[in-house]
Amino acid sequence: MKTENISRREALRMGALGAAGLAMFGGINAMASETPKAKDVKFDEEYDVIVIGTGFAGLAAAAKAAQRGLSVLILEKMGRIGGNSVINGGGMAVPNNHLQKKHGIKDSNELFIKDCLKAGLGINHVELLETIANRAFDAFNFSVECGAKWQDVKPAWFGGHSVARTIVTENMSGSGVIKPMTKFVQELPGCKIVRRTKFDQFVLDDNGRVVGITARFGYRFDDKLLSDDKENKTGKPVAYGAKKGVILATGGFAADKYYRKLQDPRLGVDQDATNHKGATAGALLEAFKIGAMPIHIGWIQQGPWASPDERGFGIAPLMTQQGLFKYGMAVDVRNGKRFMNELADRKTRADAEYVILHEKADAYPVAIGTYNTFSEQLIPLLDKALQSNVMKKYETIEELAKAYGIPLKPLKESIKKYNAGVKKGVDEFGKPVKAFNGQGVEDKGPYYAVRLMPKPHHTMGGLKINTKAQVISSETHEPIPGLYAAGEVTGGTHGASRLGTVAVTDCLTFGMIAGENI
Repeated sequence: MKTENISRREALRMGALGAAGLAMFGGINAMASETPKAKDVKFDEEYDVIVIGTGFAGLAAAAKAAQRGLSVLILEKMGRIGGNSVINGGGMAVPNNHLQKKHGIKDSNELFIKDCLKAGLGINHVELLETIANRAFDAFNFSVECGAKWQDVKPAWFGGHSVARTIVTENMSGSGVIKPMTKFVQELPGCKIVRRTKFDQFVLDDNGRVVGITARFGYRFDDKLLSDDKENKTGKPVAYGAKKGVILATGGFAADKYYRKLQDPRLGVDQDATNHKGATAGALLEAFKIGAMPIHIGWIQQGPWASPDERGFGIAPLMTQQGLFKYGMAVDVRNGKRFMNELADRKTRADAEYVILHEKADAYPVAIGTYNTFSEQLIPLLDKALQSNVMKKYETIEELAKAYGIPLKPLKESIKKYNAGVKKGVDEFGKPVKAFNGQGVEDKGPYYAVRLMPKPHHTMGGLKINTKAQVISSETHEPIPGLYAAGEVTGGTHGASRLGTVAVTDCLTFGMIAGENI
C-alpha cells in the first residue's frame, strides 16, 4: 500500500483539483465560461431526458421517466452496462420490509436512520435519509416490477445495522437487478441505451439551464490514461439535446487513482479498489464547473471484508460479510487475538484493520470460521472461493496457525473466549452475538480462512441534491435548472461512512425520484 505523492503539475493536468482547486482559476464562474452554450451547439439528436450512467440509479431514473411518456437516451461510457451496480453484492436494506414481518423482526424508519447516522458520524443530511426510509419499499417493489428476483428467506444482518433488514437477490449479485432492469428499460417505448459513449460537457442556455450535453460516441476507455484526460481522443464528437433535462447517475470515483488520492493522501495510486475501472470523477468535475455544490468529497469508504488475494470486489466480501464475520472471527496474525467487532460499521472495521497494516505492511488480518459459520446461501459458493485460493481450508487449527504464522496458544484462547461470549450473549467488542443462538467457531475442523485488506469501495461525497433529486447550486443555493442526480455521484446521504446494503436502496430510490420529477 504505497502512498506516492502527486505533483502539482500532475494535478493540474488531470483537472482534478476539486472545488477548492477551482478557486486557483478564478472560481467556479470562470470554469463555467468554458461550458458550451446552446446557441453555439447544433444537436445531432434531441430527447426529453438524457440519463448518464446505467447502474441502479440510472436505469431506475430512465424507467420512471419513460413510464411518464418521455423519450429517454441513456449513455454508458463503458462497453458493458451496469457499472459498479452489476458487481455489487446484491443486498438491499429495506426498513419495515415484508420478510422482517414474516420472521418477527421489529424495525422502524427511525431505527434505520439512527443506524445510518451512527455509521456516518452524524454528518448525514437527514432529509435524504428520511426520503430513502419512506420510499425504500417502493423502490424494492419497483425492482420486482422490473423483473428482479429476491430470496424469500430471513433478511440478512449486515455490519452496523441494529437488526436484520437486508433482502438479497437470488443470485447474490447486483446483476440480479441490473440485467432484468436493463431488459425492462429497453422494452419501454422511447428508451434508448448507447454504450461506449462518454459524456464530456453540459450544454447550457442563456439562462443557465442544462439543455443538453456533448459526448463522444465510440469512446474506448483506457485505464492506462486518465479516463477524462485529453490524451484519450477516442470517439466521435456528438451533441444531444435534453428538452426536460439531464440526470447524472455516473456513480462514485473510488477507481480514480489520482482524484481519490487528492482527497485522501493515505490512498496509494496503485491500491486495488472494489470498483470497476470506469468509476472515475470526470462527470462530477463537470458538474462542479457549472456551479454544483460539492458535499463530503473527502470521505472515502474502504471495504473491510475485501482480500489482497484477489483483484477488485471478487468473492471474498460474500464469504466474509455473511459468513466468517457474522459467526466467525477476525484475528491479528501477529498475536492471535481478536481486535474488532466483526459486525461494526465499515469505517470502524477498516480503521481497525489499518492499525495492524500500518504497523506491519504484510500482517494481513485473517477471518476464520468453521463450516457452521456459512449460511445456506453461501455453502454453494464454498468450492468457488476455495478454487480461487481467496479462501483456504485447513483440517486443524494447528495447520491454520502454521500457514499464517499465528501464535497457536493465544489463537486457541481467542477462539475459546469468543465462543464463551457467544454462548453468554455478551461479546467483549460489542458484537451482537445474542442473536446467534450460541453459534460460534466449532472446536473441530475443517477451518476456513480469508486474509483481509481494506479496499476503496464507496465515495460518500458528491453533488448536493434536494429530496426531489435536483442538483443544488453553490452560488444560489437553489436547484440548477434542468440538472438532476441520483446515486453515488451525490453526497450528504451517508455522511462519513455508508452502512452496507444501503447503496442499492439509495440508488434505486433517488433514481426513481429523479425520473418522476424531471
